[in-house]
Amino acid sequence: MPPSARAAARIVARAPGVICGTDLARAVFRAVDSRIRCRIVLADGARAAAGAVVMELSGPARGLLTAERTALNILQRLSGIATLTRRFVEAVAPHPAAILDTRKTTPGMRALEKYAVRCGGGQNHRFGLFDRILIKDNHRAFWAGAARRSLADAVRAARARYPRLLIEIEVDSEAELRDALEGRPDWVLLDNMSPAHLRRCVRLCAGRARTEASGGVTLKNVRAVAATGVDAISVGALTHSAPALDLSMEFV
Repeated sequence: MPPSARAAARIVARAPGVICGTDLARAVFRAVDSRIRCRIVLADGARAAAGAVVMELSGPARGLLTAERTALNILQRLSGIATLTRRFVEAVAPHPAAILDTRKTTPGMRALEKYAVRCGGGQNHRFGLFDRILIKDNHRAFWAGAARRSLADAVRAARARYPRLLIEIEVDSEAELRDALEGRPDWVLLDNMSPAHLRRCVRLCAGRARTEASGGVTLKNVRAVAATGVDAISVGALTHSAPALDLSMEFV
């Protein structure tokens, strides 16, 4: 490819989906060669039909080809997450349950992948161990075995240590839920429960704590989970198993 060669190109969606990562892709092209011009046709969060033009590019052909794969990797990964998130959000309608992501993200990509969830209509759960206390199964096992104290005491201890943070505790049964509620958590995570079990737990929590369902949630069962009245449903698959959206760069 001669250094003087110039070209025009388009990034095209080969499959329908929700677009995410256009500003990042543009930054990649510009970092490789500042003479590349980029026009974003579909902004982040927009739905693309198969065949839709996502971006229009022009400039040195070498720069376009050098940046192509990195730009597409970012676009395809984030658009795939946004697309899967949108499918979950639409699947729970008309129920008001929020679709949440988790910390099951690609190392180094958490902020971007959680941004993609937002572009798909979902909401962000914790970004790390610093912005909410979540008392999970291993914490509970240690607490019960070493301290021999109740789940309510675990909530109280977390509240005393971190009074400014939300406190959430995972429970596996109604008995554990009744115990935990005595500590007045902000949220309870109802783990791997059937819809009937979830419904009973939601009634127990009414006015006492907000509820999050998690574990084994798929597009096939998410509406039934939402129908139980939970406030939120967390889905690790949004970030750890979303298929990349099929996008390509084509010279024109």
